[in-house]
Order: sequence, then structure tokens, then C-alpha cells
Amino acid sequence: MIAYFAKIMVALIALEHLFILYMEMFAWETVGRKVFRGALPDEMFRPTRVLAANQGLYNGFLVAGLVWSLLIDDPLWQRKVALFFLGCIIVAGVYGAVSASRRIFFTQALPAIIGFILAYAA
Repeated sequence: MIAYFAKIMVALIALEHLFILYMEMFAWETVGRKVFRGALPDEMFRPTRVLAANQGLYNGFLVAGLVWSLLIDDPLWQRKVALFFLGCIIVAGVYGAVSASRRIFFTQALPAIIGFILAYAA
């Protein structure tokens, strides 16, 4: 039963990072501006769009790894791959919370921590 919830959490986290990929790569000056309202001045979105797109690409790699983990048949390998990519998200989320906004901990790191615990317990 825990394995089922772990897979659901991994899928939800993958969807979240797919949204982040979209926002940072393709909608930085529209959706990104709404998401980061108040955190960045409006005039910063245009000059930082290439940097945001690069960050979005990295989020795409996280999505690929999480989806890959869901497609692996061997339960032990599946768990190890999921734990690796969730661990990457946790580290990035904690770093983002410390360096940019505490909100990042709750939107990215905390769900990944919950997913990590569930995947580890499965």
C-alpha cells in the first residue's frame, strides 16, 4: 500500500516539475511573472529569460528521472532511481529556500521529502 502512495507522490512531483519546466522555458515573462510576483521586479524577467530557460531544462531532467522510475519493473531499482531524483529535488529545494525564498521549501522540497519517505518505506 505504501508503494502505491509513493508512486502517486512521485507522479505528482513529476507533474509539478513539468509545470516548472514549462513556466521557465516557455512562459517566463507571463506565467513566471505571476508566480514570482513581488519576488522579482518586472523589469528583470526579460533579461533573465535565458537563465530561467536553463533552469527549466534542468527541471526537465528531474521529470525524466521521476517518470523513468515509474516505468522500471524491478521494485528495488525503481525505488533507488526514485530516491536519487527525489534527493536531487530535496537538495535543490533546500538550497532555493536558503538562497532565494523560503516558499521554495514548502512547494518543492517538502513534497519531495514526503515522496522520499514514502519511497524509502515502500
